[in-house]
Amino acid sequence: MAPFTLHLLRHGEPERPGRLMGRTDCPSSAAGIQDCIDRAMALEVEAIVCSNLSRAQAAAEEIGHRKGLAVTIDPLWRELDFGAWDGLAPEEIDPAALARFQANPDANPPPDGEPWSQLVARVGRALDRLSPRDTLIVTHGGAMRAALAHLCDLRERNTWAVALPYAALLTLEVWLSDPLSAQITGLRT
Repeated sequence: MAPFTLHLLRHGEPERPGRLMGRTDCPSSAAGIQDCIDRAMALEVEAIVCSNLSRAQAAAEEIGHRKGLAVTIDPLWRELDFGAWDGLAPEEIDPAALARFQANPDANPPPDGEPWSQLVARVGRALDRLSPRDTLIVTHGGAMRAALAHLCDLRERNTWAVALPYAALLTLEVWLSDPLSAQITGLRT
């Protein structure tokens, strides 16, 4: 079977940038939404999916409106849950605990937070239920990295080597197989 194209678009800059915004529902700025629109308008897609957090949903809905496509909201595409650290700036977190998390986010998740492997499994479930058609997913940096881990069999350390600033666009060719597999065909930051 022929592959389909999957575009993963990170939400635009939030109104409160520089914080660990996992489950915190902080909207994107108007400029951040426009950055996402600018990235997405040249894409040829048949479907649009997004996280249920407003910083992803607002851009997805505007893109869908302009392209004449309905948007499917899927909470499986949410960001990593940072637990007690959610909404905090890195300098507000114990440096030793943050360093342990950054070195091994699966073994050292934030207090009451989600381990990396749970995020990868959650995003894997979202990927497994996609229809094989060219799709844009407006989501979060952690979810994009989890998709890379799931589709390209990358270790967590390798996924964090990929720079994904706000409104970054990652394009993959995805083959339906068991498990799904993909090849990165483009990255725009």
